[in-house]
Amino acid sequence: MTGRLVLAGTPIGDVQDASPRLGRTLAAADVVAAEDTRRLRRLTTDLGIAIAGRVISYFEGNERERTPELLEALTSGQTVVVVTDAGMPSVSDPGYRLVAAAIDAGVEVTAVPGPSAVLTALALSGLPVDRFTFEGFLPRKPGERARRLADLADEPRTMVFFEAPHRLTASLEAMAEAFGADRRTAVCRELTKTYEEVKRGPLDELVTWSKDGVRGEITVVVSGADPDKVLTPAELAAEVATDEEAGTPRKQAISDVAKRFNVPKRTVYDAVLAARDPGQRH
Repeated sequence: MTGRLVLAGTPIGDVQDASPRLGRTLAAADVVAAEDTRRLRRLTTDLGIAIAGRVISYFEGNERERTPELLEALTSGQTVVVVTDAGMPSVSDPGYRLVAAAIDAGVEVTAVPGPSAVLTALALSGLPVDRFTFEGFLPRKPGERARRLADLADEPRTMVFFEAPHRLTASLEAMAEAFGADRRTAVCRELTKTYEEVKRGPLDELVTWSKDGVRGEITVVVSGADPDKVLTPAELAAEVATDEEAGTPRKQAISDVAKRFNVPKRTVYDAVLAARDPGQRH
């Protein structure tokens, strides 16, 4: 008889957001796999509970090695509870590998729902919430980050990102380059904590604001592209050609079209090259 894997959502800030069920689940677990065992101890102290089972560390650095050990506990009939520092395990946090392995082994997988930085930021952003996409953390390297954002330039859904405070300005600048400086955005920090703040505005304004230094846990919510403003590469090239025919130099025409239709200059440049040589790849 197999055990049960429980993904337990923990508070993203205010400990009072923890549900009574979370406390009961932690207390009754045979094994608790925690991203940070010290934070787990603080949480259980605040909740006034004691964990009777084993507590082991389970974080990004040892997730691959620890997963077989936890799977063995599950297949031997034990209940394993996974908790991360905040929010739901496996959402930009450890957990996915164990969930996949447990499902493959026929182990029951369930969850104790909890607060979510993604949904909280989305709700507070003031941006459309009917359709959205969660993009997690952007790549740290500038080139990889720029390519990822370029792929999202025409995404019509609201986008949610996580970001570290020391990389926030660079990411906002890259977003402004990829999406346009006037794209509506909300930067949410320290959600549900004492110094919670939501800063809303166009990307260029948020870049300036962020340069003074921003601390805490960061979630960035960016509005999707306006479908009415999205032009095909052929249409962008045609706009450039029209400006050139009117006497505008090509470099300036590319810049003007990029600004006019709120798209990166690189996108317009590539469109012009593709129009000149349809078989060329960029």
